[in-house]
Amino acid sequence: MHLILILIAFAFGCQSVQAMPWEPSAGHSQIPIWPGAAPDAIKMDGPEKTSKGEGLIAGKTVLSATNISQPTITVYSPAGKNTGAAVIVFPGGGYKILAMDLEGTEVCNWLASRGITGVLLKYRVPNKGSYPKSPVALQDAQRAMGIVRSRAAEWQLDPHKIGVLGFSAGGHLAAAISTHFERRLYAPVDEADKVSCRPDFAVPIYPGHLWIDREKFELNPAVPVTSQTPPTFLLQAENDPVDPPEHALVYYRALKKSGVPVELHLYAAGGHAFGLRRTELPISAWPTLVETWLKTIGITK
Repeated sequence: MHLILILIAFAFGCQSVQAMPWEPSAGHSQIPIWPGAAPDAIKMDGPEKTSKGEGLIAGKTVLSATNISQPTITVYSPAGKNTGAAVIVFPGGGYKILAMDLEGTEVCNWLASRGITGVLLKYRVPNKGSYPKSPVALQDAQRAMGIVRSRAAEWQLDPHKIGVLGFSAGGHLAAAISTHFERRLYAPVDEADKVSCRPDFAVPIYPGHLWIDREKFELNPAVPVTSQTPPTFLLQAENDPVDPPEHALVYYRALKKSGVPVELHLYAAGGHAFGLRRTELPISAWPTLVETWLKTIGITK
């Protein structure tokens, strides 16, 4: 785990910290997902803060957030054609930080440009790691799905076309909510907790925390795939120094064994934490692959 965090820090470069919470761009507002105190609250070492990386990814810095104790969603609605589909986006960062632009706002803007509502989840970090070591990120994901589905009519969404997309640790979170939806990990709060929190589809991009034994090719038992796990799109680079392709491969095998529709793309090069920023590498074309896949599974037309 320490090696993973070191590599993530290396990818983002040294960071200058600003003692201020993350805020979306003009025209967008954050919506708190818990009406009161969030369950299983974590004691933070200070207020929420943002950090601007000095390292560059595709010529741009990365803005990250940490010390998040009040999770929110921010809705990015299509300006033109609306397909009725929605995607809740989980930024990555080793469950320690959230890459809010690289794996958040930039992704939501792309989705909105394709007629898909992007919903950016700012979930609680840092925590003690992935579920079940810490339940808070998965609690936030379940709650966010319930809110989006319960407000589908208000946001002009089809409640049966709401999926998740996550990167790195966020990719694990996408797999976690895909396999933990029959029971909420918290006491119900309101009507939003009475609707299903099962995603209709999932897109884990360079996911981590899925392959747990480097001697044995075994799936993390905390991600119990069944035939009810939603259709899944996986993408990873073979030279990923943080989360090697075994994470995607072991999850792919489990999905296939359970009869879940799954599509896997492995590229020779690409590394880790590239988001959807364009480079000369072929892996940069992955958003087009996702768009095609969403059509093939009937989410968009």
